[in-house]
Amino acid sequence: MASEIRPRILLFGAGSVGTVYLWLLSKVAHTTAVCRSNYDVAKEDGFIINSSIFGQGIHFRPDIVRDCAEAASKAGGSPYDYIVVCSKAIPGTVPQLIAPAVTEGNTAIVLVQNGVGIEQEYKDAFPNNPVISTVVYLPATQRPAGVIRHGEVEKLQIGPYPTTSSPDTAKSFVSLIRAAGGTAEFYDDVQPKRWFKLLVNASWNPICSLSLSKDTAILEACDEATPVLFAVMMEIRDIAAAHGYMLTKEEVEFQLGRAQARIPIKAGIEPSMLQDVQAGRRIEVEAIVGNPVRMGKSKGVKCDRLEMLYVLAKALDLHLGRR
Repeated sequence: MASEIRPRILLFGAGSVGTVYLWLLSKVAHTTAVCRSNYDVAKEDGFIINSSIFGQGIHFRPDIVRDCAEAASKAGGSPYDYIVVCSKAIPGTVPQLIAPAVTEGNTAIVLVQNGVGIEQEYKDAFPNNPVISTVVYLPATQRPAGVIRHGEVEKLQIGPYPTTSSPDTAKSFVSLIRAAGGTAEFYDDVQPKRWFKLLVNASWNPICSLSLSKDTAILEACDEATPVLFAVMMEIRDIAAAHGYMLTKEEVEFQLGRAQARIPIKAGIEPSMLQDVQAGRRIEVEAIVGNPVRMGKSKGVKCDRLEMLYVLAKALDLHLGRR
């Protein structure tokens, strides 16, 4: 893209996923990143990305700021075309943090976050701005700070929120990701894709974080593990169906089978909640587990296993917040 037509993009949340997309988008846009816990390391040394897809030892030094007020000041009155939110989905926190960099009617807010029911608080805070919802598949860790390890998958499924809004801005963001060398798919309604991924997130994330174990280690722990995981996923499927999003039993089996297939090759996954617990950070319990439990109960869906996981994960999250 010619420099004069490059959009301006602000990344909020330079964790492992955010940093990979920041690096990709820097090829086709003017980019700035808000870094918080890793600010000092990133400011001094930048990032190193070791990716199974994009290559090893990629040294990347982006423009970094501490917060969105500093980002707005550095922009010098030029609006950001997109704010890409890659931080954890903690309700009631991010909209006010990104507000200084949002230009009314111009800045599109792109949510690269897990869970369901997360978009409305952004639409309430910025009713005149486009909101783009995404589902991300990008297994990555940042350990130590500034060093990203990325696996064999990179994909964004993208759609407008609400679905009745204009799709043009979402389609433009799809084009940006593709131009940067990433994988992006457009959907008029991306919510079914959110629920499909939630089959994995709302089951594996709390179970792995509570047990401090990778997914394959859970399955190998005892004979009861596989049917319990399947039952949790079926509860999520039933909640999705009650809200009009139909997932088949075969899709549930597929999601469970992904972990089962990793057992022989000793390639267990550390879900994001487990990574957060290991680092002493708070977890996305409301977006990933709490919201679907409340949505299920509002429709009279029986979800006893998922509700128990929510209670336990919520207690863990509060414990982490007090540390």
